[in-house]
Amino acid sequence: MKTLIAYFSRKGNNYVNGTIRSLSVGNTKAAAEMIAKLTCGDQFEIEPAIPYSEDYDECTRQALKDLKSGARPKLRRKLDSIAEYDVIYLGYPNYWGTMPVHVFLFLESYDFSGKIIMPFCTHEGSGMANSEIDIRRICPGAKVEKGLAIHGADVQRAGKAIEKWVWMFQNGGR
Repeated sequence: MKTLIAYFSRKGNNYVNGTIRSLSVGNTKAAAEMIAKLTCGDQFEIEPAIPYSEDYDECTRQALKDLKSGARPKLRRKLDSIAEYDVIYLGYPNYWGTMPVHVFLFLESYDFSGKIIMPFCTHEGSGMANSEIDIRRICPGAKVEKGLAIHGADVQRAGKAIEKWVWMFQNGGR
């Protein structure tokens, strides 16, 4: 099975364990890289054409405004096709109880019929929230597996949990 790890991540100012910290690598990217090593999958970073503010508070305001308005800000680049992929590991930080709007746009840009989507998110307490429901709604022809929620502050220590989640999927849940 050909695998894609598509993810949205935010480096720079992030909320980590109650404080704002500058991250050189976003939490979701760190998790995506671990999954790529385990699966030998191709990686694709979902990037906004115009990034949100570096300021954390302003970023969250922009993200909420976009979510409430149903905005679909342009992406910096797109994949030509996802036809060659059977499994898509889809990663994102939890923004306001779901995925960033850029991930919505990514999902709306392709036909995921017959694909398996493995959602994973990083968060600071909200878990997967409504994101799995939203993925199922946007991609009705896909099989959306049980997602993995990773506490962002703990992502560097999440290797065993990620490995177990990937292994469970690859071995039919046994």
